[in-house]
Amino acid sequence: MNIPMLDLSEQYQGLKEEMLAALDEVMSSSRFILGDNVKKLEADVAEFSHVSHGIGCGNGSDAIHIALQAAGIKSGDEVITTPFTFFATGGAIVRAGATPVYVDIDPVTFNIDPVKVEQAITEKTKAIIPVHLYGQMADMEALRKIADKHNLAIIEDAAQAIGAKQNGKTVGELGTAATYSFFPTKNLGAYGDAGMIVTNDDQVAENCRVIRVHGSKPKYYHHVLGYNSRLDELQAAVLNVKFPHLNKWSELRREKAAVYTQLLNEQLGDLVKTPVVKEGNYHVFHQYTIRVEKRDELQAFLKDQGVQTMIYYPLPLHVQPVFKDLGYQEGDLPESEKAAKEALSLPMFPELKQEQQEYVVAKIKEFYNK
Repeated sequence: MNIPMLDLSEQYQGLKEEMLAALDEVMSSSRFILGDNVKKLEADVAEFSHVSHGIGCGNGSDAIHIALQAAGIKSGDEVITTPFTFFATGGAIVRAGATPVYVDIDPVTFNIDPVKVEQAITEKTKAIIPVHLYGQMADMEALRKIADKHNLAIIEDAAQAIGAKQNGKTVGELGTAATYSFFPTKNLGAYGDAGMIVTNDDQVAENCRVIRVHGSKPKYYHHVLGYNSRLDELQAAVLNVKFPHLNKWSELRREKAAVYTQLLNEQLGDLVKTPVVKEGNYHVFHQYTIRVEKRDELQAFLKDQGVQTMIYYPLPLHVQPVFKDLGYQEGDLPESEKAAKEALSLPMFPELKQEQQEYVVAKIKEFYNK
């Protein structure tokens, strides 16, 4: 068998006629920037997130940056976040002029540890960015209490977690703002780059709308330094076709995750640590990530057997060369560093077949039997 990490072809075939019609409508209208498709998507995603505002932008990385700036983060401020994430999380903090402060993760969920967050707060701390990694929300209730106590903004990096919930609350409800990525591989993916900010804060929303169009309001009058980061109509049209299917796709991902967990626990026991879903969390499984010893050797073996896997992420941000001036050393954040050596994400998409999952697990078992 050849099993990819992600296969979007079956999804496209099921939506092909509707998708081509939507794209043709945009091209026939000749309106490509901030038109009706963007407005509809912004309204629908905001409602889905139980918030008042959705602000489409160019990509998920820009979404974090714009949200930080809109919340008042500036040069000299510190923003606490996790090092076990994609580069965009830390990069956005620096681009906003602030300093990232990295704290360690909860080894069970891979998400930021609220206890470590509170220990890292200084008089310069102005915000927290929790990353809802792999599709499971960080402990937002604990983080909300910390933020309220210290008057901090919370910008949720929900690039991998659209549709995730915690004790009935959705992404976006407990933070100052939340950011989504619609990169093609995401649970709700465009056919190129796209992103969105959602928020209940009227002023933050207005700031985001101004910042995404070069900081102008009205047009050609610039009071803040903004950026060109707009969600275009073609990508919004694609996402509008896909959006009604998101809940179904999330449930299918959860079903695939349950199959993996049962097979791995039955056949490999303690050799593989399967994902733990914290009580009260609705995990949307953007990735199904296990922890294993001899991870790199296992990945190479699976590749030879036709199984594609990915490592998210092999080098935590605090020890990335670009951040060396922050002064972190190997060993400073041991849980993140350990996870970077053990985490392996298996193929995961709604159309994944059970026989494919059985093959993946059989090959993992074969590796460890050797």
